[in-house]
Amino acid sequence: MRYAYPCALIPEEGGGYSVAFPNVPEALTCADDRDEALAMAEDALAVALGAYVRCREDIPVPTPASPGQEIVAVPLVVAAKLALYTAMREQGMTKVGLARLLGLSEGAVRKLVNPNHRSHIRQVEKALRKVGRRLVVEDGTV
Repeated sequence: MRYAYPCALIPEEGGGYSVAFPNVPEALTCADDRDEALAMAEDALAVALGAYVRCREDIPVPTPASPGQEIVAVPLVVAAKLALYTAMREQGMTKVGLARLLGLSEGAVRKLVNPNHRSHIRQVEKALRKVGRRLVVEDGTV
């Protein structure tokens, strides 16, 4: 799945923009100008999707952008962690089970799945391979 979501940039009466994601209603932010709003939107999206992981809920599937909407992607390592979390949920795999496969502690796996925890991308890629997935990076406009 692509972890890139459509958002609406809403001009505010007093200046600046509010940002809202139809697929992730918890991801809300605002900024003084369009570029800052899009940068803040990436952070808000990553934090909101991290909350889905903490609450053990499915990650929302992004819909195509409507006219006038922008696409915002989460950072690469966050996308990898969300993919790992999603694969584990689909397979009914626990953190303890993945820890056994990786030869790590459950606490280490907890950090690998947590989008808000800094991890090396190679560690997340290794875990993805253990659940039968791989990370694919695409270059293009979002």
